[in-house]
Amino acid sequence: MHILSLQGIMLLLSVIQQTKGGDRMPLGLQVCHQGAREGLVGKARPCAPGEAQGQVTPGGACVSWPQGSDWLSGFRGAHALRRKAGAAGKMVVKSFASRFRGSRRFLSGFVAGAVVGAAGAGLTAVQFFRSRDAEPALAVKEPDGSSEKALLEQFGFPLTGTETRCYTNHALSYDQSKRVPRWVLEHISKSKITGDADRKHCKFKPDPNIPPTFSAFNEDYVGSGWSRGHMAPAGNNKFSSKAMAETFYLSNIVPQNFDNNAGYWNRIEMYCRELTERFEDVWIVSGPLTLPQTGSDGKKNVSYQVIGKDNVAVPSHLYKVILARRSPESAEPLALGAFVVPNEAIGFQPQLSEFQVSLRDLEKLSGLMFFPHLDRTSDIRNICEVDTCKLLDFREFTLYLSTRKIEGARSVLRLEKVMENLRSAGIEPDEYFMTRYKKKLEELRALEQSEVLERKPS
Repeated sequence: MHILSLQGIMLLLSVIQQTKGGDRMPLGLQVCHQGAREGLVGKARPCAPGEAQGQVTPGGACVSWPQGSDWLSGFRGAHALRRKAGAAGKMVVKSFASRFRGSRRFLSGFVAGAVVGAAGAGLTAVQFFRSRDAEPALAVKEPDGSSEKALLEQFGFPLTGTETRCYTNHALSYDQSKRVPRWVLEHISKSKITGDADRKHCKFKPDPNIPPTFSAFNEDYVGSGWSRGHMAPAGNNKFSSKAMAETFYLSNIVPQNFDNNAGYWNRIEMYCRELTERFEDVWIVSGPLTLPQTGSDGKKNVSYQVIGKDNVAVPSHLYKVILARRSPESAEPLALGAFVVPNEAIGFQPQLSEFQVSLRDLEKLSGLMFFPHLDRTSDIRNICEVDTCKLLDFREFTLYLSTRKIEGARSVLRLEKVMENLRSAGIEPDEYFMTRYKKKLEELRALEQSEVLERKPS
């Protein structure tokens, strides 16, 4: 089926408009009509000098017209119509030209019908091409973000177990793969480090909040050569038996060198408690590190020992961050210090300041940001400049340990052994030690005397 182009239809309408004034057909259509009869519509040529207008020869129809005349557009439109529409266009033009003189009313009806038909066909074609162009868009439509996320999350994302876990007086983040804490945060004050809570009632045990699959067990430490080292120490929780007992959960424990645990690390913990004499609030973050070591080939490697059947990771270093505040009302700047110590025996010579590092360097080493709500643009002082950062020396520390042993003595013989060991170390007891010693000696002698009386027959 041939469809008359809209351009051709508009041309025919213009022709009708041009001929309303009379019956004469414009020369362009006369030539087109005559050429159609001879099969020469496509062979128009300029008229030679003296040649009659419209004369048809084998070379084509003679046409002569002034530039821009109305019948020029008629001829060009008819010629274009025939060329575009092919045989059907030729028949339409031929029929139209032959009947034009007879009935312009018929022509008007014909053209109107052609316009309506062409318009309908055009609309159909537009709808077709629009629908055709829309189909690929449906095929490449971007997926909805929310539905894609819901699909990914349908069975849940992997869980690391590093979420914050809160206890009575400490909070921590646990490393399920290494079976040790990543960090442990605690707050201490003068009131919290005094009280009746006693560690003799506490036992190391797995944290009931940690799935057994990821927990360490006491058996992992037995015979390993490593002690169970507190990150939040029991001595910081004398105010509450529950708070102290929770520090014995293995989620708060790392494999620690025995001498380090009982010695240098213990002295750092004692210094933190001493700070409560000068600061109302002290926050402490402690944890393990596995730092790279440079080998003989100059290459850095991270390697660490694991203990027990649960492969509890032994850290190469331990860190502690201390933040102290004089009082909530004080305008004095906060005092802060960060320290990293090797997980090995450390003597009494090294000072705490020798292990001090910048907070930024520790954050790079640990992958943690400490005290994220702290305004670091404010004036924060170095705690070793504001305070002493001085740990107990050998004499002070030995007297401290000996005094604690006085409290644990259960017989006069054991108490006297404490005094003997102290003097064997070349240390003379101070007044505080002697006061506690005499009081304990009286208690034990009275207890032994009562036991003797009970054994006597009545």
